[in-house]
Amino acid sequence: MSYSNTTDFTNPSTFILVGIPGLEAAHVWISIPFCTMYVIAILGNFIILFIVKMELSLHVPMYYFLSMLAVTDLALSTSTLPKMLSIFWFNSREIDFSACLTQMYFVHCFTLMESGIFVAMALDRYVAICHPLRHSTILTNPVVAKFGLAVVLRGIMLVLPFPFLTRRWPYCRTNIIPHTHCENIYVVTLACADIRVSSYYGLFVLFCGMVLDVFFIAVSYTHILRAIFRLPTKDARLKTFGTCVSHLCAILAFYIPGLFSSLTYRFGHNVALHFRVLLANVYLLVPPMLNPIIYGVRTKQIRDRLLRLFTHKGT
Repeated sequence: MSYSNTTDFTNPSTFILVGIPGLEAAHVWISIPFCTMYVIAILGNFIILFIVKMELSLHVPMYYFLSMLAVTDLALSTSTLPKMLSIFWFNSREIDFSACLTQMYFVHCFTLMESGIFVAMALDRYVAICHPLRHSTILTNPVVAKFGLAVVLRGIMLVLPFPFLTRRWPYCRTNIIPHTHCENIYVVTLACADIRVSSYYGLFVLFCGMVLDVFFIAVSYTHILRAIFRLPTKDARLKTFGTCVSHLCAILAFYIPGLFSSLTYRFGHNVALHFRVLLANVYLLVPPMLNPIIYGVRTKQIRDRLLRLFTHKGT
């Protein structure tokens, strides 16, 4: 099917989301793992929220941040999956121009929030390991609430210019987006204007968000590792490092696909378009699915509470 549309327009009423270019015939089959990941993400993150709410011993900063991460994961996956599945299952490719900008805003906003939450969790690990006696006085509930509010406001404010910049460009080439969802760079490249302002601002957000977050996480773990290596016994070092494993796994699951997705778009011009789109979707779908699994398996308190829950149901 052809989706050619070269009519002159300042702002199109709708965009056409192609899905995964070149793999349209396999959309139904591709939807199976994507839908499975979404269901696991929804169930897993709701379970995390339920357990943290019900278990009073988990009402501490680490699990407050984990709850923020679960809410963000739910929002991030839900901002893309329903429309993606409607493309795969019902060939519903049209998306209203305003709805496209809204989706684009939420995708980037929640991605930035998730990155900020990982910084907050790194701070929690740093204080717990490097200043254990002061942990409860440093990370009080008001401090945790302020940190969470700062993460949310940073995401909202930094991403807010994206839809306004995108709306002001004239679109006179095509309204076909070769993607499964509205992503800023894929939308603005359809404009028939000089979009350097959008490109520069996108790099600014990338630096102020992801790059600085990775820097702060790296600094935190540098101090954490120094503190761990100063411990007197091997068992103490392994036990202390074990409290960071879940966080490190979640960080790697989030930043590594994001890094590859960014690099393949900017420098992988010889990389097949369908591979780039698949990688972008992996970046948005895999972390929300893996995070509750990682913390559920690695965190004893959550694992024990989950076992008690199923044991009581069984009896």
